[in-house]
Amino acid sequence: MDHGKVYKSLRQTHVSATGCYVLDVFNPPTVTAESPAVQAMTDLARVSSATISPDATLESTNQMMILRGVRMMLVADESRKIAGVITSSDVLGEKPVLVAQHRRVKRGDLLVADIMVPVESMEALHIDDVRKASVGHIVATLKAAGRAHALVVGNSADDNRQTLVGIFSASQIARQLGVQILTHEMARTFAEIEAVIAGV
Repeated sequence: MDHGKVYKSLRQTHVSATGCYVLDVFNPPTVTAESPAVQAMTDLARVSSATISPDATLESTNQMMILRGVRMMLVADESRKIAGVITSSDVLGEKPVLVAQHRRVKRGDLLVADIMVPVESMEALHIDDVRKASVGHIVATLKAAGRAHALVVGNSADDNRQTLVGIFSASQIARQLGVQILTHEMARTFAEIEAVIAGV
């Protein structure tokens, strides 16, 4: 910083008494089954991804999910390299209980690394395929995989390194289709989404 430089204050304006509005950081558009798939994808170039350390406790992970308003978090190390994913079902379901019983430890002693889906077991969609697909294709893909989320990867132009570029969420797609999701049960969510797609 140049200590000899004199900075002038900026001119200020009035906040409009007739209305000054808060911008939505990410306000996804309404879609149909035929809409381009990218319209239902959370673009990680625009919205920061929710990440958690492999060493985080399950309790802190659950609190972070509530604060961020997400049901899935990426598990990443200090270099931002993905180690796995963890969902609210992983944290709150029977998986921690079973792992704790198997290891003969308390559930509260488990860390994210103990119950996450490790990166070597993860699959993703490629952004090139997503750009050619419709929302209906994504719904069919999620249903076939039995998952509520799908990761989208691409390759960076400078070093051709694989990077995570987007995420699909069944609950977000449902909202964009105008489906009211009142349950965390995935089968019912897909049934409601398919009813809207079919025009029922």
